[in-house]
Amino acid sequence: MIRRLLAVVVALGMIWAAGLWRDHASAGMVLYKVEPTGIAGYNPGRWTDTTFVLLIGSDERAGLDGARGDGLHVVGLNAKAGRATILNIPRDTWVDIPGHGEGRVNEAYRYGGAELQAETVRRLTGAPISYVFTTTFAGFIAMIDALGGVEVDVPYLMSDPNSGAAFNPGPVRMTGERALAFSRNRHIPDGDIARTGNQGQLIIHGLAELRKKGTSPLDVIDYLDVLFRNVRTVGIDSTDLYRLGWMTLQIDPSQVRNYTMPARVGTVGSASVVFVRQPEATSLFVDFADDAILQNH
Repeated sequence: MIRRLLAVVVALGMIWAAGLWRDHASAGMVLYKVEPTGIAGYNPGRWTDTTFVLLIGSDERAGLDGARGDGLHVVGLNAKAGRATILNIPRDTWVDIPGHGEGRVNEAYRYGGAELQAETVRRLTGAPISYVFTTTFAGFIAMIDALGGVEVDVPYLMSDPNSGAAFNPGPVRMTGERALAFSRNRHIPDGDIARTGNQGQLIIHGLAELRKKGTSPLDVIDYLDVLFRNVRTVGIDSTDLYRLGWMTLQIDPSQVRNYTMPARVGTVGSASVVFVRQPEATSLFVDFADDAILQNH
């Protein structure tokens, strides 16, 4: 047992050293630790039985004037209960963006990057976000391919030339590019609201692929190696990183709840937006931020 623990520590140190070298490299995926600076009054969560992570799928790409947070998912991990919830937030949700007035929630990323996006989502949901994971299209494709692809249960026929999604319903093995097409398809019933739910389901499928590699301490090391080959880290030490990886892999995908924020489609002027549906949303947010487990929804 001691030898195995020593091996884990040594391997973690080697991977962390490699990660520090990569920290200066360009990467399509970045994992941040949220710090209480830059935004007045922000108080990120600390390590307890429950940890909240904001996942941001950025639309950053060549020729685009400013990136937005087009995929927004708050993942609440409850290690003690062995359960998690993915709270999906439609990208066009109309909210108050600190310092910028009202706007679509995804515009916070364009105004202030991951930190302002995290603060905007925290104010909306009440969840004390401790970490933010961002990915570009290219980073998303690279990570899925590094996992060897992902099997997705497609809920209905998809044929969308805009996103490239062309799938029959049922289980489909997807490469990174095909998974990106699936996650971007909004020409479906309920549009953006349904799309964000499909993105949440894709996250669960990705967790299932990771768990196929094993869940022991040494397996977590292998997982971190995949992470470091594709992800740049900012402000995270090796202890936090290992703890976050261990916590994630201990949760069975069947114990992960995928839930989209109560919402309705509407307009502001001539713009189509999504409104938070009340009072259902407030009740949900309180339930979620408490321990990441939805008791009454």
